[in-house]
Amino acid sequence: MAVIEQEVMPTTIDITPILSVTPAAVEVIRNLLQQRNIPNHSLRVFVSGGGCSGMQYGMAFEESPKEFDKVVAMDGVSLIVDSTSLMYLQGATIDYVDSLMGGGFRIENPNAVSSCGCGSSFRTSSSGGESSGGCGSCSH
Repeated sequence: MAVIEQEVMPTTIDITPILSVTPAAVEVIRNLLQQRNIPNHSLRVFVSGGGCSGMQYGMAFEESPKEFDKVVAMDGVSLIVDSTSLMYLQGATIDYVDSLMGGGFRIENPNAVSSCGCGSSFRTSSSGGESSGGCGSCSH
């Protein structure tokens, strides 16, 4: 009796994390939660329409996620992302940058094809619209 062996082809699975958070950003989030006396809250990261490049980043503290939200936990802090924002934030990295001009969160977004000069808004290839490429008069 002949035995037929099937050759198994290796498969590559690309698993892109929902969001990455740098240690600097984790530390700032942790400190904000402690200062505001809301240690059990999470940071919601979202995208909304508006801004000089078409889409705008937003953040707010919330006590608990809603149905269909994704939660990213890292080093004792949790971030919440709704399913619509996830389409624009998949694979992004949240960092905290402190400079002489002040500090703030910065989002490195691989989905953005252009960003506002202030870093608060962006445009993706699927979000359409024209971008001025800069931000002369941000009101974010």
